[in-house]
Parts: sequence; C-alpha cells; structure tokens
Amino acid sequence: MSNTPVIIAVGQFTQRTIQGEMPLEPLRMIEKIFLEKTNAIPNITNYIDGVFISNIFGYQYADAPAQLCEMLGLKNVKIKEFSPLGGNTPQHNVNRIAQDLKAGKLQMALLAGAEANYSLAQMMKAGIKPHWTPQKTPTYISGENKIGTTDLENQYDLFLLTNAYPIFETALRHKLKHTPTAHQKHLGDLYAPFSEVAAQNIHAWQQTPYTAEQIITPTPENRYIAYPYTKRLCANNQVDQACFLLLTTEAVADELQIPAQGRVYPRGGADLHDVWDFASRPDITASQAIREAGKVALAQAELTLEDIDAFDLYSCFPVAVQVAKEALGILPTDTRPCTLTGGLAYFGGAWNNYSMHAIAQAVENIQQKPQNILIHALGWYLTKHAIGIYSAEKGRGGEPKDLKDLLEKLQVQINQTALPAPIAQAVGKFQIIGYTLVYERDGAPKRGIALGRVGEERAWAFIEGSPENLKRLETEEWVGKVLEVEYDEARKRNIVVL
Repeated sequence: MSNTPVIIAVGQFTQRTIQGEMPLEPLRMIEKIFLEKTNAIPNITNYIDGVFISNIFGYQYADAPAQLCEMLGLKNVKIKEFSPLGGNTPQHNVNRIAQDLKAGKLQMALLAGAEANYSLAQMMKAGIKPHWTPQKTPTYISGENKIGTTDLENQYDLFLLTNAYPIFETALRHKLKHTPTAHQKHLGDLYAPFSEVAAQNIHAWQQTPYTAEQIITPTPENRYIAYPYTKRLCANNQVDQACFLLLTTEAVADELQIPAQGRVYPRGGADLHDVWDFASRPDITASQAIREAGKVALAQAELTLEDIDAFDLYSCFPVAVQVAKEALGILPTDTRPCTLTGGLAYFGGAWNNYSMHAIAQAVENIQQKPQNILIHALGWYLTKHAIGIYSAEKGRGGEPKDLKDLLEKLQVQINQTALPAPIAQAVGKFQIIGYTLVYERDGAPKRGIALGRVGEERAWAFIEGSPENLKRLETEEWVGKVLEVEYDEARKRNIVVL
C-alpha cells in the first residue's frame, strides 16, 4: 500500500452578499463548500484525522478547528491546528502534512480557511449585528506566531505592510536602473495580465480587466496607498472567500475509488525564511530563501524550472512577484503565467489563506489538463516562504532522506548573512536605500519613510517637508541621494527635512 500523498478534493467559495440576507460567517462558508464538493465521496468524514485551519484574521473563534469538526460531524480527528499568522501558511501546511502522510502519521487531512471581511464591514456600516457565533479570542495557536517587525520598525509605522513593501519596490527600481516613470509603467505591465486572469475567474472578487494605465494612474477610485503603489497594485483583503483542500494517501484514494484524473500530487515542497529583520538583509530586493527553497522543491519533485508549465507567485504587492521571479530564475522574457487566480489585488487577498485558493486552482487546472505547477506563498515582509510543486504524476520517490536536515542547514546559512540591526539614533549623512511616501485620505502627501545608511550602519527615518517638496518623491529618484538626518529626542525618531 502506498503512502504517497495526493490531493483528492478541493473547493472554493466566493460569497456575493445579497441585500436582505444574512451572509455566512467564515466557518459556515467552509462548511458549505466542503459539503458541496465531497458529497459524492462515501463516508469521507470517517477518514479525516487531521484538521488544519489557516488563521482567520477578520473574525475570531475560541477553537475554530474543534467547531468545524462539530459542524461537519468529524469524529476521528486526532490533530487539530489553528495556524499562526502568515500568507505562507497554506503551502507550508501542505509541505509538512505531505511528510506526515508519507510517514503514516495521518491518513487524511482537511486544510481550510475563510474570511468574511467584506460582509462584516458592510454590516458594521449599516449598524447590523451579525447572527454569527460570538467572537472569542482563540485559545491556542499551533506553532510559533512570531511577529514580522521589530519595535524600532513599528516606531516608523512599518507594521503596516502597505508602508514596508513600497520601500522594497523603490529600492528594486533603483537596482533595475528604471526611472520613476518607466518603473510605474513596468508595474502596470506586470499587473494588467493579473487583472485579465481574474476577469475570467468565477471565484475572483474583482472581475474587471484593467489596462496598465488604469492600474498605475492615481484617481479618487485608485488613490495612492503608499507611493509607488496605487490601490490596484495592493492586495485587497476586503473579501468574502473560503477554500479547502483534502490530502490523503494513494492507498486511501484507491480505497475510495478516486479516479486517476481526480488525483493531484504535491510532488515537491520546501520552506525557508529570509533574514527575519528585513532591515538587516544584505539586499532588501532579493530572496535567498526563495532561491534555495525553489531548488530543493524542484529537486524533490525531480523536475527542472523548464518543466514547470505555470506559476502562482504571491502577489500581495508587485515587488513580491518580481523578487520571486528573479530568485527562481524566471527570465523577464518568459511567457508562462505567473498567476492562476488573478492575484491578491484582483482575485482577492483573503489574509492568511490566499495561497490555498492558488493551490485549489492548480489542482483544478491539472485535473483538466495534466501539467506541472509551482506555487510560491509568503508571509510577513518578504520573510517566510513556502514553495510547492503540483503534478498529475507522482515522482519516482527520489526525495532526499535528509530533507529536514538540508533545510535546517540552509536556514542557518541564510541567517548568518544578517547585517547589524539599524541604529535607533542617527545624525549626519543619510544615504537612502529605499523609501515610500504615505498620504492623507484626500491624497495629500503626509510624510516619507526611508531606510538609509549612516556611515557603515543602517537607520530608519521619517522624511518631512511641505506638500510641494514631498510630491517630489513621486517624480524624482531619491534612492542613492544623501541627506542630513537628525534624531528628534522628543519624538524618538530620526528626521530628514526637505
């Protein structure tokens, strides 16, 4: 009997709120799609002995896995997990559950996640109290729930992903030697195909194709969130979406008489993270973790990059896609798709669970046409990375026996590249490494945030000035410029004044 892991069922659900009807809460969304997609598999609930739920960010349950087990009538579950924060979670879980299935520690695992942020926000605006399970703080989180920023970074509002990722983007722009205008066009050209994929996806939250110009041009409907990102360049987490995956072994799939075309193999997978404090990475525009995890996953799958037919690269912001392409070795001229769903800006970014939708879409695509698909998922600030490779065919069993030791060794090597943490108090010449500009709701520039060098050390700083001077950050290249920085004792911040 074979313990080769295989995916035998997936389901996606996008909830379109109907006026006058009470929308489903997150766990009810999972229940709905699970029952619809598995009702033809006899006695399926008797086989499930592991339930793994991605962290539900927008609505809290005391014990979401236990409650879902009760809703679905799962009686034989021995492992229940509620995941830490991180968009890498779904692919990370597939990778480790595949290993547990091979080792005989599980016979069938249900992975699920959901968010109902749009409906919840609409009800709050209308003063409607949802008839949902009362919210309670989760009683446990399975695994390490390490925060992605330091106290120093939080002082500069970098806990907001929308402030941190644009800094990576402007640093990458400088590295590519693009002018600000040329790079904005580059971002529009990168994301226009994503919107076109979403327009053809019945599960996508937005189904409007946008031109490159419509994506990058700031308007009242598409305002700058943080330069150089307009709203259409950012993940949209105001969505109602649910998804599940059902993983088991070939032996159980045989017992359940799952046809060959209904089986998809998680053929390779690896997890690594970059230097945790992103300001201490040698290059904030590159990912050694993606590069090494990609190599390990491909070797495990016994495939090369050329064997991959399509990708879903995590697209919370454009810089994530560009960094992943470079790290994996995908050339700028490569025409293979980089998204299966339409990406987080258009398909929808259901917080920690987006990549489960990408995996489900990969499974559905492979069931329709045998192919090899690579998924990249990430968490925090280009920090945690998970790679998965899916195929209609299983490998020949060439996985290295020391996979865990290999990944641990690679992680140590990555961690050892860390530079010293940024200094808290900076005075003197400040050379900008990357920056962003944040705005008031009316579109007026508020301040800049920059990472820079002061001598041999790094430091964070706010960039302040008149609205007219701050607007120059949009049209001129400021990466590489040297400015004067001072430490404001009262505000406990480094300040650059234009």
